[in-house]
Parts: sequence; C-alpha cells; structure tokens
Amino acid sequence: MDYYSAFEISASGMSLERVRLDILAQNLANANTTRTEDGGVYQPLRVISQAKNTTSFHTHMSQLVQNGRYPGGVEIADIIAQKVEPRLIFEPEHPHANNDGFVSYPNINPVSEMVTLIEAVRSYEANVRALNAAKSMALSALEIGKQQ
Repeated sequence: MDYYSAFEISASGMSLERVRLDILAQNLANANTTRTEDGGVYQPLRVISQAKNTTSFHTHMSQLVQNGRYPGGVEIADIIAQKVEPRLIFEPEHPHANNDGFVSYPNINPVSEMVTLIEAVRSYEANVRALNAAKSMALSALEIGKQQ
C-alpha cells in the first residue's frame, strides 16, 4: 500500500466526521424550533456512511496487486431525516400552540446528540493521527534513502 492510499483513507474519514459534526450542530440548533420553512416540525438528521468501493476481498487484493493502490476509505451513503414523533409541551400562550394548548417540538435529546458529537470529534482526531503517522513514515523513508 502506498502512502497516498493511507492519506486518502484518512482524508475520507475526516471528511465524513466533519459532515457528521455539521449535522449534529444543525440538530442541536433546531432542538427548540417549533416550525420549519415548510411549516412542519424539524426532523433530526442522521448521516449514513459506508465503505468506499464495497467489493469482495479477492477484488481488493487483485486491485492492490495490479495497481499498487488499496481502494479504501468511507463515503456518505445518505443523510436521512429520522421519522420520530414530536415532543408535545403544554404552552397555551405560544403562537404555535394547537387547539389543546400543546406546542410540537422536535424530539431531539441534547445529551444523546452531545455523546454522538464527542464520538465524531474523537473519530476525526483518530483520522488526523493516522494521517500524521503515514506522513511521518513517508518522511522517514525519504530520510533513509537520502543517507545512502
């Protein structure tokens, strides 16, 4: 495996985690939103990821032998809105209250979102460390070649 493959794999992981952070921030920002632009209740979003070039092990190995590159990494498969029932809070004075005095808020658990946010940050940091390790190994290999 060449160093560029390691760089690409880490870069795809960092890109995925950045999108996850953006989506989590959007969910947290809309936790108390009563209406979206289309008039409905905000539905929390989730990022669905998958391995790039999902093929068999044999195909991966033959690609590695043929062109010296490992087709790895992750990609975003989809960003979906979760279909969850809204939280109903009794606020009869609120302008968006229904006839019974309840206001519909998105069913977003800030604690769960923060735990997922911390997980995304840690995954991003792990990809940065892997990228730095590959860069360090590449620089060390150049130093070995220069000493001879």
